[in-house]
Amino acid sequence: MNFCESLNAAWQQADSMLCVGLDPDPARLPAHLAGSPDAILAFCREIADATAPFACAFKPQIAYFAAARAEDQLEALIAHLHAAHPGKPVILDAKRGDIGATAEQYAREAFERYGADAVTVNPYMGFDSIEPWLAHRDRGVFLLCRTSNPGGSDLQALEVGGERLFERVARLAAGPWNTSGQLGLVVGATFPAELARVRELAGAMPLLVPGIGAQGGDIEATVRAGGRRLLVNSSRAILYASRGEDFARAAADAARATRDALRAAAARL
Repeated sequence: MNFCESLNAAWQQADSMLCVGLDPDPARLPAHLAGSPDAILAFCREIADATAPFACAFKPQIAYFAAARAEDQLEALIAHLHAAHPGKPVILDAKRGDIGATAEQYAREAFERYGADAVTVNPYMGFDSIEPWLAHRDRGVFLLCRTSNPGGSDLQALEVGGERLFERVARLAAGPWNTSGQLGLVVGATFPAELARVRELAGAMPLLVPGIGAQGGDIEATVRAGGRRLLVNSSRAILYASRGEDFARAAADAARATRDALRAAAARL
């Protein structure tokens, strides 16, 4: 089963568009985990196990693991996610962007070393920076398109040949670049009008949507703009719902509330 098939099954089985982001900041972990050599793994594993009933996917952010010299814990976490929660895709948030042999090595890192089902990639070096990822034809690749940060407008909103740059990326991703049929796009919830435009250009392509929760994106506006084929990511609002020993239960409550809000918004489409 390729990534898009797995994602379609996960959406249906979970009846959820929630993607739980795993961005473990050592400074914000519960006090009772402090000092443990595998604190990051233990934290993320408990969060994942508690929130799995409400999520369709997980998205670990590689920088949080690499900065803490915890790449081995990331490998162990993804192996746990696949074993304990089969059928829920794991998207490695890496935002890699390079060409040729270097891009090939980054793809091997994501798909062979870590075992991710999909990865985020920066497309702004052009198709030859994306092509090595597409050689892994069963894996998903989410291209940065209209990102949730305010500074994204500095480049992504520029006019290029009669359209904005993010529109060009969406058009190419939905057309000639999608040689594997496994491409998706990253579009921020903080720009619902642009999200609606990307959906118009991208058709049924899956969209990974960060920006709700701590970044202020609105669930109702997001679903109205993007439809049902969304992976709506929430990280900090779920991960740090509590700093105490009840952190996993609090995360589950936050995930359930987000899942329910997404369901309610989808029901109004």
